Amino acid sequence: MPTPRTTLQRHPERGSHDRAVIDAILDEALVAHVGFSQDGQTFVLPMSFARAGDRLYVHGAAASRALASLRSGAPACVTVTLLDGLVLARSAFRHSVNYRSVVILGVARAVEGRDAKREALVAIVEHMVPGRSADVRAPTDAEVDATAVVWLPLDEASAKVRSGPPVDLEADLSRPGWAGEIPLRLAPGAPVAERRVAPATPVPERVARYRRGR
Repeated sequence: MPTPRTTLQRHPERGSHDRAVIDAILDEALVAHVGFSQDGQTFVLPMSFARAGDRLYVHGAAASRALASLRSGAPACVTVTLLDGLVLARSAFRHSVNYRSVVILGVARAVEGRDAKREALVAIVEHMVPGRSADVRAPTDAEVDATAVVWLPLDEASAKVRSGPPVDLEADLSRPGWAGEIPLRLAPGAPVAERRVAPATPVPERVARYRRGR
């Protein structure tokens, strides 16, 4: 449901509070920018994350300043953006980008207990490469203890999407020159093995055929 803080003022026609739209963007994106304030200074840090149901998980070292601030109950703002294209108009003022984004506002809560933290960490690994957690060693108790995990509820979240061609002024349509879109997408390259992987080790199918989103 929209709240006063998530009600879009600029281009409200591009906004959505539909959880299906929000979830789809979160599930495709790989990096979240987490904003918080500490001692009068605002910080925005990129973090890996995962959505599990109505929760958004982020993690870091237990000694991390960011995680300490989030665990303390400081208000947080998380943004996730997918860049879909460059929009080239006939005028400099009308240039834009096509994108899908989500903003989440709220107070983070610590994930307590090793089992709950392990579950959240599995979700983050699976968000990166589905099925990957089955291929690797699970974290030890010491590794879990050295990691802080927090989650934010998705109660106060909104999406914003721009798509389509440039929106030129009628007076500019007769100007010479090209206008249109340059589509962009995240495209994985060929997997590169770490140098100490045995030469005969096959590349897992889920790695060899990795794709993301559209």
